[in-house]
Amino acid sequence: MMILASHLLNNMGYVIAIAFILSKLKGFQKIMQKEAFNFNDKMVLSFIFSSIAILGTYVGVDYNGAIANTRNIGVTVAGILGGPIVGLVSGLLAGVHRFLIDTDGVTSIPCAISTILGGLIAGFLYRKSNIKNRYIYGFIGGIIIENLSMLLILIMSKPFYVATDIVKNIYVPMVFTNAIGISIVILITENIRNEKEKLAGIQSKLAMEIANKTLPYFREINTDSLKEVCKIISDSLGADLVVITDKENITGYYTKEKDLELTHNKILSEATKYVLKSGELMICDKKDDIINFVCSTEKYVKKIKSAIIAPLKEADDVIGTLKIYFSTEKQLTERNKYLAEGLSTLISTQMEISKIEKIKEMADKAEIRALQAQINPHFLFNVLHTITSFVRIDPIKAREIIIDLSTYLRHNLENGDKFVKLEKELEQVRAYVNIELARFGNKLIVEYAIDENINSIELPSLTIQPLVENAIKHGILESTTGNTVVIEVKKCDEGIKISVEDNGSGIDEKIIEKIYNHTIEGDKIGLLNVHHRLELIYNKGIKIENLNPGTKMSFIIND
Repeated sequence: MMILASHLLNNMGYVIAIAFILSKLKGFQKIMQKEAFNFNDKMVLSFIFSSIAILGTYVGVDYNGAIANTRNIGVTVAGILGGPIVGLVSGLLAGVHRFLIDTDGVTSIPCAISTILGGLIAGFLYRKSNIKNRYIYGFIGGIIIENLSMLLILIMSKPFYVATDIVKNIYVPMVFTNAIGISIVILITENIRNEKEKLAGIQSKLAMEIANKTLPYFREINTDSLKEVCKIISDSLGADLVVITDKENITGYYTKEKDLELTHNKILSEATKYVLKSGELMICDKKDDIINFVCSTEKYVKKIKSAIIAPLKEADDVIGTLKIYFSTEKQLTERNKYLAEGLSTLISTQMEISKIEKIKEMADKAEIRALQAQINPHFLFNVLHTITSFVRIDPIKAREIIIDLSTYLRHNLENGDKFVKLEKELEQVRAYVNIELARFGNKLIVEYAIDENINSIELPSLTIQPLVENAIKHGILESTTGNTVVIEVKKCDEGIKISVEDNGSGIDEKIIEKIYNHTIEGDKIGLLNVHHRLELIYNKGIKIENLNPGTKMSFIIND
């Protein structure tokens, strides 16, 4: 019996060594770290554990026509770690194999049956156990299954005295070797999940540290603050380059390497465009065709070997990307992948909070109401002067102007920062236009191209009129030749496009740049506030184009 026990202990050592090697393989780790296994995972686990079980049969020791073996280690571990299906499939494969290699053997049939039933029993124990006590259930399961095997040998194997001799001599070594081996293999395998939890704890701690460090820079989001955010991420993850983008442009980046300095603002990378479109995190290495890193120097392309590109989201909409570049593929670790995903969520949340705080700050200071609904005293004085001039020569016209002025003032004072229906917003625009037409007569022509089917959509109040006012005041009235303003509302692929176009004097490119950078002052403040509000609400402000002659200002709202 001692010699038999020694052989079985050696065989158990082989199984434990195989389990240890498996625990270090990334593919096996990836499967075992999952909360739930899919069909492919179950089939892979069934193949692995049934192979271990079959190996246990092959290296078993012959005793009086029976095979003392460690087969049930693989089958029991399969069921307890993988569940009933994995246990049953592994048991079937190992059990059928046991029968086929020795069809005439004295214990072939009872051992085959006990192996199959062992897989089912282990699958049942899977439902009863948890990650903390599976090795205990494995030990108990091993004892139960081996006892079942011995019982079936006594019942089914003939002659009975041979069956009795076999059970008497192999019972103790088989039961305890298999039970102990099962517990050890489960502990080795479950350690993969423990490592995952440990890694998750480290990641959470690092993510919290990054969150605490970056939080102050989200209070005022601009190129400088986002550069600091990128620097913190770069230092924390050991990245060579970190970039944050919106949907079209690079909004901030950081690198220690001069060769990696970016000289462009537009998004050029096809990989980035794919992430923006799909909303999926992308892991890139030099094997990926889509990984076309774009920079000003050839050294950049040669230096960068891998990247993680994560989407930044607001609700379900992708608003930008977080791009983390490395000089080696070794840095594409699970830790960095999970961290990149967590950081993208963190940055998305911080940006959304910053936006909400900005809107609240504007509301608290009454910026939206005071600046967007402001009534220029000179405009009011000029309108009253116009009404006075019409009172004697055309009282009906004077009455129309008063009604238009009333509509204009009421809309400004009542709606402020509300969302209103398009038809209501256009009512205020028409009231303003009618007043200006009364003042300037043939010097001004205003045309409307409105899709009547979209009048019921809602948009922020006081967003169209400031554009019309700018077109008339700075486009037409400052021009010696232009006289036409076209107001257009139509459906497009992205939503509803609203544009105001004039054929006047145009707008200086420096002024356009200042509006985009939020640095404009003076009489263009109305445009800036519309641009700023639209950015906060829709993530994209006014698009300003010089037409030569004239200017076209447009924006898109979600329908």
